[in-house]
Parts: sequence; C-alpha cells; structure tokens
Amino acid sequence: MKKESTLMYILRLTVTLLAICAVVALALAGVNTITKDQIAANKAAKTTAALQQVLPGVTDVTEVSFTDATGTVRKVYKGESGYAVEVAPNGFGGAITMMVGVSAEGQVLGISVISHAETPGLGAVAAANTDKGVSFRDQFAGLVSGITIGDGENQISAISGATISSQAIVDGVNAALECVKKLG
Repeated sequence: MKKESTLMYILRLTVTLLAICAVVALALAGVNTITKDQIAANKAAKTTAALQQVLPGVTDVTEVSFTDATGTVRKVYKGESGYAVEVAPNGFGGAITMMVGVSAEGQVLGISVISHAETPGLGAVAAANTDKGVSFRDQFAGLVSGITIGDGENQISAISGATISSQAIVDGVNAALECVKKLG
C-alpha cells in the first residue's frame, strides 16, 4: 500500500472542507431567500402594532426625516395626536428596539417594546405583557424629558435586578422626547 504524501493529505482535507462549506453556504442563502419576505412582513406587523399601541386611534401616520447624532433614534412617525419615535438604546443584551409615543405637548403617551435580547426573568420583564412589565412601562405615561431612575418627580422605579435594562429604556424614552422637542 502506497503512503499518501503530506501535501496530498492536506489538499484532500482542504477540498473536502471547502465543498462542505460551499454546500452549507448555498443552503443558508436559499433559506434566506425563501424567508426574507416573511421576516420583513413580520417586522412591519410588529411596527404597526407598536404604532397603534403608543398612538391609540391614529389611522394616518407619516414618516418624518430626523437625524440623531447618537444613533438611538431610528425612525420618527407623525400622527394626528403626536409622534411615535422608534428608538434602539443599548441594554444588557444588546439593542432594545421600542416605539415611544409622545404627545404634541411633549409628554410620553406610551411605550411598546418591539424586540430585545435581554435576560429572561430580569431585563425581559420590561417588555413582557405581565403585570410587572405593564406597570413598569405605564410609569412613563405623562412624564416629560429628563426622566431618571429613582423616587420623585419625573422619575421611575427600575425593575429589580435589571438596572441596565431599565436605564436603557429610560435613555430611549429621553431620546424620543428630545427628538420630538427638536422637531417642534
């Protein structure tokens, strides 16, 4: 039996690995092509639901052009009763994408978390449709810019064990309020 040279052995392994990687890459590209429309439709549905939640009863919204130096504000929508601002502050697990409703007078109307990667049972409580999550988000209603965590006027209570996530949501709400203030 003839012994294979080291060069041929490495070449054979390399070609085999390259073929496997090419097949997997093609499979992933195919799955992406098949699912991209559904993913876009799901994202649009979540955004529409968030708009309805933070600007109740609004049927007609228009996207407003706005540039944010911090990158927190993603999109701004203007409706009859105020603005809906999509923000993405950084939480413990990454960006927390949320919609913040702001009245024409500059008060928070509501908050809806669209997506997040926060820790289940801790930071994820802020987005959950549980009593604790809803009561956390409801604290913001009626507040104006300069919201902080603590006790007192224009302050909210953080979720126990999730201070970073709570602060991220406060930062996002403050960015939305500042955005609407700049828009006039």
